[in-house]
Amino acid sequence: MTTTAAPRAPRGRYGFPQVARMEWIKLRSLRSTWWTLAITVAGTIGIGIAVGVSTRNASGDLTNNALAGVVPGLLLAGVLGVLTMTSEYTSGMIRATLAAIPRRSLVLAAKAAVFGAVTLAVGEAASFVSFFASGATLRHGITAPALSQPGVLRAVVLSGAGFCLIGLLGVGLGAIIRHTAAAIVVLVGGVYVVAQFIGVIAHTVATYMPILIVGNSLTTTKPECVRADGAQCVHFLSAWAGLGMLCLYAAVTLAIGGWLLARRDA
Repeated sequence: MTTTAAPRAPRGRYGFPQVARMEWIKLRSLRSTWWTLAITVAGTIGIGIAVGVSTRNASGDLTNNALAGVVPGLLLAGVLGVLTMTSEYTSGMIRATLAAIPRRSLVLAAKAAVFGAVTLAVGEAASFVSFFASGATLRHGITAPALSQPGVLRAVVLSGAGFCLIGLLGVGLGAIIRHTAAAIVVLVGGVYVVAQFIGVIAHTVATYMPILIVGNSLTTTKPECVRADGAQCVHFLSAWAGLGMLCLYAAVTLAIGGWLLARRDA
C-alpha cells in the first residue's frame, strides 16, 4: 500500500488542522479504506433487506430488524480502525510522522478525529439506507416503520454512531498493541466472542458489553430484556446510557493508546 506524502512544513510547526489534513490524505490514499467501507455498507444494507424479506411478525421491533446488519458491519469498522493505526507501524511510516510532529498526542487526536468523522458519515448513510431498504421489502401486510414513530429516528441515528465508536475503539487498540493481527484478534475476541460468553454466564454484566449494547440498546425502539433463570428479566441499558458506555470504551482505549504512544519508541 502506498500513501501520498503531505506537503513539507517546518519540523514541529504543525497544528491540528495541518495534522488532520495529513491524516485525511493517508486515510483516503489507502485502497483498503474504500474497499472496507464499501463492504461494510453493502453488508449492512444486504442483511437488513434479507431480514425484511423474511419478517412475518408485525408485533416485533421492525426497526431493530431493519438494522440487523449494523452489528456485523461494526466488525469491519473496528478492523479498519485497527489498520488505520497499525499500517503506519507495518510500513515504518510512523517514524517519519513522529519525527515531523513531535507532539504524539496530536497525531493520535488528529487520526481519531478524521477516522471518526469518516466512519460516522458512512455509518449514518448505511443505517438510513438499510432502514428504508428493509422497510421497502416487508411483505405479508406488514407496514414499514416511519422515522416519525417514537424511538425510530433515535435508533437509526445511534446505530450510525456505533460504527464511529467501535471504529475508534479499533484505533485505540491499534495504538496500544501496534501489531495488526494481534490487535484484530483482541478486537474480535473482546468485542464479539467474550461478549457472547459473558452473556451466557453473567447476564447483568453482559448489558455493558459493546456489541450487545449496539444490538439491544442503540438499535431498538422499545426496552429490551433477556430472561435469566426462567423468570428474572435482566434489562439492557437505555439507548443513551448505552451510547455513553460506548463513548467511554472508545475514550479510555484512545487515552491508553495515547499514553503509550507518548512513552514508547516508534
